[in-house]
Amino acid sequence: MAKKTVGELIREGRTAAGLSQEALAKKIEGLSASELGKAERGEKALTQAQLKAIAKATGVTQKSLLEAAQSGSARKNEAKKTEAKKTDAKKSGAKKNEAESLSAAEKKLLALYRAADADTKKAAVALLKGEKPEDQSVLGTLLNALGGGNFVSGVLDSLKK
Repeated sequence: MAKKTVGELIREGRTAAGLSQEALAKKIEGLSASELGKAERGEKALTQAQLKAIAKATGVTQKSLLEAAQSGSARKNEAKKTEAKKTDAKKSGAKKNEAESLSAAEKKLLALYRAADADTKKAAVALLKGEKPEDQSVLGTLLNALGGGNFVSGVLDSLKK
């Protein structure tokens, strides 16, 4: 049988004590009925002092509330780690798919770009953006050497945009 959450323990204790959320919240310093409702739904974490005060007011043991709170924190941390791993895997997969879809000429350009120093990279970007029209013939020559006509046409068309 699964362990109960903090919220479930609070709700059960509160109803067993015949208290509404508002009545219980009035007995707990710094806690509103709205916040108590969020805590029961698992949307808000309560302090140890609040949990102890709830235990005293409802008859639920402090130990069970504190253990449930610690267990809930551990489950949330594990869920965050799992989600982070999934996100990393998606990013990695997207990069892999992108790399697999590159043409041979694009792969050559990418390798050259990655090996270049910062000034060369800036110059290459400026050239590809068409910011240096006097160098466009050099670009055409390089692209022809790398990939041929269709690739050159595509790059030059994108530069015109």
